[in-house]
Amino acid sequence: MKCPYCAHLESKVVDSRPSDEGASIRRRRECLACHKRFTTYETMESLPLVVIKKDGSRQTFDKSKLLNGMLRACEKRPVPFSQLEDIAGEIEQALQNDMDREIPSARIGELVMDRLKGVDEVAYVRFASVYRQFKDISTFMSELNKLLAEK
Repeated sequence: MKCPYCAHLESKVVDSRPSDEGASIRRRRECLACHKRFTTYETMESLPLVVIKKDGSRQTFDKSKLLNGMLRACEKRPVPFSQLEDIAGEIEQALQNDMDREIPSARIGELVMDRLKGVDEVAYVRFASVYRQFKDISTFMSELNKLLAEK
């Protein structure tokens, strides 16, 4: 590691501890030439996920967009924000664990609906109505009937 003070390339690790809830490692280093100390952070490299939209366009996965969609579906519902953050994190982790770097938006929508169904049925129906683009009341009713049949 290059010293920020004298640019010497050799240093030793003095202290190492987890940081950011285990997402990175903080290391205190000491330069072997000037003996000054500095801090470095080691994080796991994550490859960017690309979402393939319905129209064929591609954009980088954005967890905040996912969270905003769930927030809109859960508006005025008794669903804690922390639970939605956890769901968004679970979905992001599931997508990262897949070997595919390009994910169809339909797959993300299905993952959200699977999780919302167990959290709040009204939020699930709200999200499904936007995601599946219900055209009329009969498609809306068929989704409600499926939900009732599963109970």
